[in-house]
Amino acid sequence: MRAILVTAPGGPEALALSTVADLPVGPRDIRLRVAAAGVNRADVAQRQGFYPAPAGAPQWPGLEVSGVVTELGAEATLFAVGDRVCALLPGGGYATEVVVHEELALPVPASIDLVDAAGLPEALATVWSNVFLDAGLAAGETLLVHGGASGIGTTAIQLGRLAGARVAVTAGSDAKLVVCRGLGAEILINYRTQDFPAEIAATTDGHGADVILDIIGGSYAARNVAALAVGGRIMVIANQSGEDAVFNPMHLMMKRGRYWGTTLRARPHFEKAAIIHALRTDVWPWLESGAFCPVIDSRFSFAEAADAHRRMEASAHVGKIVLVP
Repeated sequence: MRAILVTAPGGPEALALSTVADLPVGPRDIRLRVAAAGVNRADVAQRQGFYPAPAGAPQWPGLEVSGVVTELGAEATLFAVGDRVCALLPGGGYATEVVVHEELALPVPASIDLVDAAGLPEALATVWSNVFLDAGLAAGETLLVHGGASGIGTTAIQLGRLAGARVAVTAGSDAKLVVCRGLGAEILINYRTQDFPAEIAATTDGHGADVILDIIGGSYAARNVAALAVGGRIMVIANQSGEDAVFNPMHLMMKRGRYWGTTLRARPHFEKAAIIHALRTDVWPWLESGAFCPVIDSRFSFAEAADAHRRMEASAHVGKIVLVP
């Protein structure tokens, strides 16, 4: 099969389309012919040499795919050959075929384009596990999403709105904020020209944000605490700033707040399987009804993988970027 390898840690030019051996299918695995692979910041970090694949996973990038089932393991029962599915992976999605445990796959509704479905698993699993399963966002609360126009952001806006929360976002341009508003965000903050803690205080009558989903990390730590409601929860899922988190613990204590850091890729199988099961139960009805739709920024061929990474690194995208074999 064909796969996009990282020839050496470095820039986008380090991505090279190569031939690799087919992967074996375990008892509860399924093999997919890949229709598309989602592109994530984690892929960029892996290419740069900062985020290696976990032991046992393919060493090429790719944390989510969509495709068609072509082979079943001897004990696999959840899908049939020919089914359209999307799947969460520990790595190896940038390939023409993947092998994944059946518990980490989800059926693609007929109403969803199979290529677009590649942008679902990672963002949905990340947002649902952090905002809802861990932070417990409830109807009527305020959710602040940093990077509102990103793949994570466009997912969080829709899920927050569907769950009955009020959604606030930060983004780097007014054009991106227009997209966020169209998805259901009510509080729109341009982080280049506005101070988000002040805006959150003003638009919530001083209450603050009950849950903050943060992809920026260290440089936002103190301001996140300032924007937090009493009893609020800050969920840190990335550190795009590259900086250490520095804040006065007393400020967090006075708000009885929680500052949580999580990852998805390194979680044990049973935790990821539980998240996928929760998506199937709680989120998939919204997808099947059309209430939730993936936001796709652009499609690139495998030969254009370096350009896909350049677009992501430039933060030029709105929604998900996908690679098509």
